[in-house]
Amino acid sequence: MSRIGKLPITIANGVTVNLKEGQVEVSGPKGTLTIAVSPAVKIAQADGKLTFTISNKLDNALWGTTRANVANAILGVSTGWQRNLEMVGVGFKSAVKGKNLEISAGFSHPVSFPIPEGITIAVEANTKIAVSGVDKVLVGQTAAKIRKIRKPEPYKGKGIKFAEEVIRRKAGKSGKAGAK
Repeated sequence: MSRIGKLPITIANGVTVNLKEGQVEVSGPKGTLTIAVSPAVKIAQADGKLTFTISNKLDNALWGTTRANVANAILGVSTGWQRNLEMVGVGFKSAVKGKNLEISAGFSHPVSFPIPEGITIAVEANTKIAVSGVDKVLVGQTAAKIRKIRKPEPYKGKGIKFAEEVIRRKAGKSGKAGAK
């Protein structure tokens, strides 16, 4: 039995949930999301709560996953999601220009990253990037793509990293005694 799937979701104030065949539409003050739902998972709405049930144990994985996706959507349309990135390196900087994020990350040219629909990017102090939006998956995926432009390297820690990420440092070359 799924421990996550059997927990009911309390619908936040200002959020409306519409159950349709094969999908759940969640709308709130920050926006609207539509989540595809497997027909094996039955969703019931009563007294401001959503409950999830399945008919057989083979659908156990879908049960918890569906519940988590709907809970993330409800949280996203009510408060939103955010991932923070930091740039470490001499001369590394970024700026939002129109619908693009311009990044100078030690290459011979600045990298232009197009900002997807539904995502808001804010730059603080040229080196801190905040990616925010309603959809948790899209926010995380966008932050991962920005990080991929220049991954942090293990020797000096230069690159773009998540704010909470800890870079394991390696020791550099060690000189041998008597080497010429």
